[in-house]
Amino acid sequence: MRFMKLLPLLALIACQADVNDVTDASEAQASHLDNVLASQPDDVQARYPFRNPKETLEFIGVEPGMTVVEGLPGGGWYTKLLLPYIGGEGTVIAADYAMDMWPRFPFGTEEFIAERSKWLESFKTMAAEWRGDDGAAIETFRFGAMPDERAGTADAVFFARVLHNLARFESEGEYLTIALNDAFRALKPGGVFGVVQHEAREDKADDWADGSRGYLKKSFVIAQAEQAGFIFEAESDINANPADQPGADDVVWRLPPSLNGSEEGSESRAAMQAIGESNRMTLRFRKPE
Repeated sequence: MRFMKLLPLLALIACQADVNDVTDASEAQASHLDNVLASQPDDVQARYPFRNPKETLEFIGVEPGMTVVEGLPGGGWYTKLLLPYIGGEGTVIAADYAMDMWPRFPFGTEEFIAERSKWLESFKTMAAEWRGDDGAAIETFRFGAMPDERAGTADAVFFARVLHNLARFESEGEYLTIALNDAFRALKPGGVFGVVQHEAREDKADDWADGSRGYLKKSFVIAQAEQAGFIFEAESDINANPADQPGADDVVWRLPPSLNGSEEGSESRAAMQAIGESNRMTLRFRKPE
């Protein structure tokens, strides 16, 4: 009888130990991310107030040891954070736009296309310099050509400011549909799909918010992701910027860091810098179990 009375107490102690273990692991993980962020150059850290990488990665649920697909890594701003944060037991898989999409941009010259055709290898070479002694492995593919062996292997897919160009050219090659299908197919059941995207107000005309100006409506993004099979799970205002109120003729690239259309030292540039980076939706979706 005495032993039977002790059972609830022992169970409570065991549960508390489990909670403590989870708390300790979460604190260690947060500390690790803090260290990764603090190790970045000053010019990268200067953008933290606008890009909020710690809060963004935590909201999405990216953790050390994961396999993460990163859409359109560009110059590697997030890749340089993901590689050391995910660590040697994880993998970052960088996904680029399809080759036949690049010529559709105004800057898609023959010289640019020739250089872009080398990206699968050139990006891996660059990333190898960023990963350090214990960074994640790096792989690459293009949307529409994801290796079959990568299907169902990713813990997370992260698209930061990726969707507007895919939507912009959707009617010319179903690029948005294909990229979202790749994201869905890459994930394990229960895997997470995180989106950060320049956000248009819902009262904007659909043809204004078609991606050509850099902005998309939240309702459009959610609908497209759900059409691909994802479940919308949560949203956050961590990357919102109410000061970004684009007019009828404005594009997102008028703002930092691009600052297109305003000369250095001009009043218009100062006004754009005062606004800061764009207003962005931050969304989390889930692939069904």
